[in-house]
Amino acid sequence: MATVKGYVEKIKYRNEENGYSVLEVGADGQDYVLVGTFPYISDGDLIEAEGRMVEHALYGEQLQVEKYELKAPEDTASMERYLGSGAIRGVKAALAARIVRRFKADTFRVIEEEPERLAEVKGISEKMARSISEQMEEKKEMRQAMMFLQDYGISMNLALKIYQEYGQQMYGIIRENPYRLADDIQGVGFKIADEIAQRVGIVMDSDYRIHSGIFYCLLQSSANGHTYLPQEELLKNASELLHVDSGIMEKHLMDLQMEKKIVVKVGENDSRHIYASQYYYMELNTARMLHDLNLSGTEPEDGIRRKLEQICQEEGIEADEMQLQAVIQAVNSGLLIITGGPGTGKTTTINTIIRYFEQEEMTILLAAPTGRAAKRMTEATGYEAKTIHRLLELSGAPDDDRGTMGMHFERGEDHPLDADAVIIDETSMVDIYLMNALLKAVSPGTRLILVGDVNQLPSVGAGNVLRDMIESGRFRVVSLNRIFRQAAESDIIVNAHKINAGDPISLGKRSRDFLFIRGEQPDGIIHSMITLVREKLPGYVKADPFEIQIMTPMRKGALGVERLNGILQEHLNPRAANKAEKEAGGTLYRVGDKVMQVKNNYQLEWEVRSSHGIVSDSGMGVFNGDIGIIREINTFAEEMTVEFDEGRMVDYGFRQLEELELAYAITIHKSQGSEYPAVVIPVHSGPRMLMTRNLIYTAVTRARSCVCLVGIPEMFQSMVDNEMEQKRYTGLKDRIQEIVDEG
Repeated sequence: MATVKGYVEKIKYRNEENGYSVLEVGADGQDYVLVGTFPYISDGDLIEAEGRMVEHALYGEQLQVEKYELKAPEDTASMERYLGSGAIRGVKAALAARIVRRFKADTFRVIEEEPERLAEVKGISEKMARSISEQMEEKKEMRQAMMFLQDYGISMNLALKIYQEYGQQMYGIIRENPYRLADDIQGVGFKIADEIAQRVGIVMDSDYRIHSGIFYCLLQSSANGHTYLPQEELLKNASELLHVDSGIMEKHLMDLQMEKKIVVKVGENDSRHIYASQYYYMELNTARMLHDLNLSGTEPEDGIRRKLEQICQEEGIEADEMQLQAVIQAVNSGLLIITGGPGTGKTTTINTIIRYFEQEEMTILLAAPTGRAAKRMTEATGYEAKTIHRLLELSGAPDDDRGTMGMHFERGEDHPLDADAVIIDETSMVDIYLMNALLKAVSPGTRLILVGDVNQLPSVGAGNVLRDMIESGRFRVVSLNRIFRQAAESDIIVNAHKINAGDPISLGKRSRDFLFIRGEQPDGIIHSMITLVREKLPGYVKADPFEIQIMTPMRKGALGVERLNGILQEHLNPRAANKAEKEAGGTLYRVGDKVMQVKNNYQLEWEVRSSHGIVSDSGMGVFNGDIGIIREINTFAEEMTVEFDEGRMVDYGFRQLEELELAYAITIHKSQGSEYPAVVIPVHSGPRMLMTRNLIYTAVTRARSCVCLVGIPEMFQSMVDNEMEQKRYTGLKDRIQEIVDEG
């Protein structure tokens, strides 16, 4: 057995899932390589490790660590080295030297016991002094926590999330009810919690286990867009998950009702609809607020028409009768829905409404669900549009009684939006959560105008808000269905309407903007797509290759996102000596890569920086579907910087990289609300439930200048013919009808 005691100079490799690491350690004037599993370790740590020295065929002599201990630095030089290693955020080498020069051998005691004294050092404020002390204490507690959680087979990433969520309470939670993890921690499923529970010794028919399994199935259904499940389907899913007979679960549904975790509603034919409470009350409150906004005005129609004639003449607007009706309804409605496909004049209608309201000296706010959609709205109207999150003033302050850092909106019932009219575009993308938040900030008397294409795919999040509102039959809806002359010159728009109607499309026709390239085999299709993105389309649509988007129906398979991104990365952003790389979770990230945020993170901070690093704007929140470019990978700071639309720079810690994936190819679902100069779509065999009409309709309507379909023509027509839509269980339509009909 051999022993090495020294400082971690560099972490050469680390698997964040299991903690397996390769360390470079300096000891007694020599460098050693240590290999083993280290639940928590960072540059600058003093380690005493014991193990066997082995000779690796490629990497030379290594210590295979069997046991180790992390120790506090023992002399002033070591203390300075540790503090300046990057282990403590905000402390660089020069500042570390000043701290140790001031407090000498007493440095660590001062940090732990009298942190306020750190403010005696030039460059350290009282706030920073507290931060340094808190980080030192947190690292000590975190190491202990990681060791404890490792005993239960918990991965490093999950262990960190558990510690961040519960702190010192985690010990009791893990031992008594690990199923709480599935409720409280995003990304922790019932199955992970169940594995931990088995190691702890919790029995199969435990009430905790069955309650958690049922509720987990209910929450999982929201990931598929549902706000409730029929009781029969819920219990079937829970029985398969738990391997427990569904007949014994009725009692547990009653328990969950008593705990107010679920709501049971009786639907048609006495069927029982089981909601997670938060979704039921979101739908109920949304319906009530929509009803309160749905006021009627009394301004005479002939007077509105006279003003409209003048506006259209002055602005050179050509509006048909349905567009004029939309403006008239907007003037006399507290709530209006405008729907229509591409080329039917939705933008012209919005512009005419804006000009009318401006003439009446009304204040107007514009918003859309995504940054790209808001940018398009700004360009089309000449009026500033924001994301709905920014409109509602997203904040990361504590928003629950646990005091955890969560998300809430500054705008709400107590601080509503100050406007006479609010216009929302791309409303088909708005889920029940965001609609509920928006309505809280719109006071009755403020006009709310919702614009969208009801034939697009529904929101990524739970609900089918726009469709439920229209199908309730309780609100004013203007449907634009005439394709205007200029739009009719675009085969993208003409064919999109044909797709929506299920009409055949001639793929052999020569077209400037709707192209079909035949390909039978997946690898040949991929080769054609690479040629289009890299060589043919950039000059044709006058765009950078990274602006051209490949969109595919599925994640898995020969033409799925996962395979395509690995291939496209090597062709569009190949490995180079000057491009740093980082592997995480099975994905290789490289400077210059195109990446997408794959979940809403309301706490991520972004900054707009000048070329000199001066911050001109900042905010919080990066959202599911946002696309950016990796600008820097800093292995020392363990951070990756991504630039999103409008120069928003976001720094991701390496532990957060699970929130990103490569985006050379994306699923069509993820393209909602976006528009690209050109889109390239592989069309090949796939599951019938995915290869649907509204999926290909959504894909085609994402292109501004050119659509390129590559694959099998018969498969394309099969998608156009497939009217199947994935069933969403949502109750907003019922809640609206109940509330409006009650008066």
